[in-house]
Amino acid sequence: MIKICIVGGIGSGKSFVAKLFGYPVFNADKEVLKIYKRNRNCFNKLRKKLPKFITSFPIKKNQLKAAVLEKKNNLKKIESTVHPIVQKNLKKFIKFNKNKKILVFDIPLILENKNVKKNYIIVFVDAKKRDIVKKLKKRKNYNKDILKKLAKAQLPLEIKRKKAHYIIKNNFKKKTLIKNVKILLKKILK
Repeated sequence: MIKICIVGGIGSGKSFVAKLFGYPVFNADKEVLKIYKRNRNCFNKLRKKLPKFITSFPIKKNQLKAAVLEKKNNLKKIESTVHPIVQKNLKKFIKFNKNKKILVFDIPLILENKNVKKNYIIVFVDAKKRDIVKKLKKRKNYNKDILKKLAKAQLPLEIKRKKAHYIIKNNFKKKTLIKNVKILLKKILK
């Protein structure tokens, strides 16, 4: 089984690229949202760590944002609670898809958390900063301060780029990206 990790900056198009491979995708951001909506155990742990912010179930994003904006350490508290659950879900995903030829991991902090195994193929999604900012500003929950704090929790893009086996350029044009992913997939399958 080939395991492909999609990495890059916030808003670079990692999730879109991951889907274009046409194989099962583990999307950590979607998993986290499910955890916030469904996992009462996670809620109870976060409520103990951040009682001022986490007040009702399901966990609401605005409560988390307020916690992160108030204190840098709060992001670490959230991550230390949520990441073990995401890891458990990732193991289930791999087990469930054990007969698939390729699995794609869209996990923003996979390099930071040192979860990359030797046999993983790392693909860096490269996009121009101005294009990313333009795209991010269109999101309904756009918050410049939150994005800065999240970006600080990640490795610098140059390090991610150096660790990558492949780089895929994202100019935010669907046809071009589809073509580039097909070319890359052929290289990976050789």
